Amino acid sequence: MTSADMVELLKALALLSVFLLIGTFLRAKIKIFQNTFLPASVIGGFLLLIFGPHVLNILKIPDTWMSAYSALPGVLIIPIVAAGPLGTKFSSGGSKARNYRIGQMLLLMCLLTAAQLTIGFGINLVFRAFGYPLYDAFGWELNMGYVGGHGTAGLLASLLQSVGDPNWEVAQGVATTMATIGLVGGILIGIALINWAARRNQTACLDKPGMIPAELKIGYVKDAEKQPSMGRETTMSASVDAYAFHLALILTVCGMAYFLQIMVKKLNNSILSGISVWAYAMLLMFLVWWIIKRLKLDFLVDAKVKGKVAGSMTDFAVIAAVSSLNIKAVSAYLIPMLAMAVVGMVGTILVLVLFARKMFHKEWFEHMIAVFGQGTGVFLTGVLLLRICDPDNKTEALNNYSIAYTFAGVITQILMPIYATIIATWGTAVMFGQSVAQLFVWLICSVLLWVLVGKKLSANHEL
Repeated sequence: MTSADMVELLKALALLSVFLLIGTFLRAKIKIFQNTFLPASVIGGFLLLIFGPHVLNILKIPDTWMSAYSALPGVLIIPIVAAGPLGTKFSSGGSKARNYRIGQMLLLMCLLTAAQLTIGFGINLVFRAFGYPLYDAFGWELNMGYVGGHGTAGLLASLLQSVGDPNWEVAQGVATTMATIGLVGGILIGIALINWAARRNQTACLDKPGMIPAELKIGYVKDAEKQPSMGRETTMSASVDAYAFHLALILTVCGMAYFLQIMVKKLNNSILSGISVWAYAMLLMFLVWWIIKRLKLDFLVDAKVKGKVAGSMTDFAVIAAVSSLNIKAVSAYLIPMLAMAVVGMVGTILVLVLFARKMFHKEWFEHMIAVFGQGTGVFLTGVLLLRICDPDNKTEALNNYSIAYTFAGVITQILMPIYATIIATWGTAVMFGQSVAQLFVWLICSVLLWVLVGKKLSANHEL
């Protein structure tokens, strides 16, 4: 890469930065953006998309920049995923009843993932039966967009690229679209569900929904005294900045992952060679974090700072993915996309409401609404909805949700390369069958957990 190439990359990132700032300003000023909680990266990305070459073509953006924007999410997802295990703390304490609820919440998340995969690939098969041409991976975007959010559009593209799927760019666009529908629809429907539950005395501690703090809507805290800390300065800036230290740790592991991938490919093993580099990065980070803890150097790592590093990359990955959305290619799948979005949202509500009532004998709605938020948006969407129906954090739901989400993330990251391999090797029908089988497996696990643990806790009045 020449100096001129680096300058062009800097210019391209500068344009993304301008629209990220515009998105931040608009989020702070326009009510509809505040009420739907659209991130600044999504707002700025859609503006850049509209004014860019794919729609109005007012901004004459070079093709090389648009190509870079399209590829950027698939590249940035590697350090984003790699950062996950760093600084992770798995709590082994708590009562048996609480651990049971965490286990059931984890299984509820897994059930929802399997249900969304079943719906997505089922839609694919139905439209194909009527002669509608769809690519094999169509349907995966429902789960990747609804559960994963905008950031996972790049992960989907990376996965499909790794198995040689030529439709990775279209799938990235479809996933981005589904993520936007899920985020907006999930928040609006989530608030409606909270009002419904409050009127029917289904909530544990709520007479009427709590007020959403203004800071959450506008996207900033004006009072400097109330602004939360970004984390601990684990290193002295005279040696190395704490942010740079965490970034260096993450990028070092990414480099190790690429080296490991090269070594594995030399073994000529078709299964191992098909594993994406981000999967190696995640596994290596677990090992690196374990070594750091064993050496008693974990004081150098702060989960908040790590989160800010990953969060910064996610914002740029999202605005790049949205701004490079190939409208023409994605619009060819408009009808099946709309069907997938509607059936997926209805299915998500039904699965969570029906199963949560059976799985939780205490605070079922609070546990359900948190998973609903995560299952249609991102982790923070679940926190937001939970905060509305449990403003004073009187229930166990937030704590249980945070722990269950951590484990669910690990399970999902392990399974995703398997999904990509199934789709590339055997196609949509086999992936649909796998999704249905997975749905039953998680359901059986939930029943077994109730039989082996829940019944005894209920008999002792601990649930």
